[in-house]
Amino acid sequence: MNPNYPRDLIGYGENPPDPKWPGGARVAVQIVMNYEEGSEYSIPDGDERSETYLTEVPGASLGPNKRDLIVESVYEYGSRAGFWRLMRIFKERDIPITVFGAALALERNPEAARAIRDAGYEVCSHGWRWVGFQDMSEEQERADMKRAIESIERTIGERPYGWYCRYAPSENTRRLVVEEGGFLYDSNSYDDDLPYWVKVSGKNHLVIPYTLDVNDMKFSVPPGFTAPSGYFEYMKDTFDVLYREGKTQPKMMSVGLHTRLAGRPGRAAALERFLDYVLEHKRVWVCRRIDIAKHWIAEHPPK
Repeated sequence: MNPNYPRDLIGYGENPPDPKWPGGARVAVQIVMNYEEGSEYSIPDGDERSETYLTEVPGASLGPNKRDLIVESVYEYGSRAGFWRLMRIFKERDIPITVFGAALALERNPEAARAIRDAGYEVCSHGWRWVGFQDMSEEQERADMKRAIESIERTIGERPYGWYCRYAPSENTRRLVVEEGGFLYDSNSYDDDLPYWVKVSGKNHLVIPYTLDVNDMKFSVPPGFTAPSGYFEYMKDTFDVLYREGKTQPKMMSVGLHTRLAGRPGRAAALERFLDYVLEHKRVWVCRRIDIAKHWIAEHPPK
């Protein structure tokens, strides 16, 4: 066997640690609202193509150098209407959330940035733009990271303490996050139900895993959700299993949302039903990712 194999296939194993969530919670529920509209691939931003991912028309593409006005309008729905619908839903239920915010998208909608700031929501950096990191040079990725931090600090009033790429990080991403020095965590992983520590360039670094299954992206990536009822049932079943397991082994549940997807009325109704269901339960910690990071750092420092 290769002693330098880079993957960890074992994790916590059969006996994960007790996270000791506040109030003895059986599950920590964390809502992520992705805000990307205006930062995606587009001809007006100098890209060679329009965006093709996470739209209402899966796989739609007009080809290189052709501006797709339909896809642009789908994205614009998220910033113009879906965002405000989701914000109302969270405000009515007093639910704190984390926003995976692409810096340029927030710059282009100051009113939305102000609403996020005034609500006290966390902004985890989603990059300068919502574009692929896997093909960036190390120099470009480092420059984009710096630009995103400075931009979010201007629009939100506070620098980001978390980092999350568009789907795939590069092999340099986590090291660059650690080298930058101001981040408390990254979420570029989907491999566990609890946070965990890794060693990067000799330094301890916290990973708070995210989700691709409890995620409204499945409405646009087949095979996935075809109706809000299936979306609700999947969220509910996930919560029920984790809540039941939480009697002896508490875990974390992440829910991924996009303003242009979950912000549509029919899907928003399913989200409302799920949030109301969660709030009916005792010993549930609904929190931001930064809250989880600070809790883990305090209760489970690296050994």
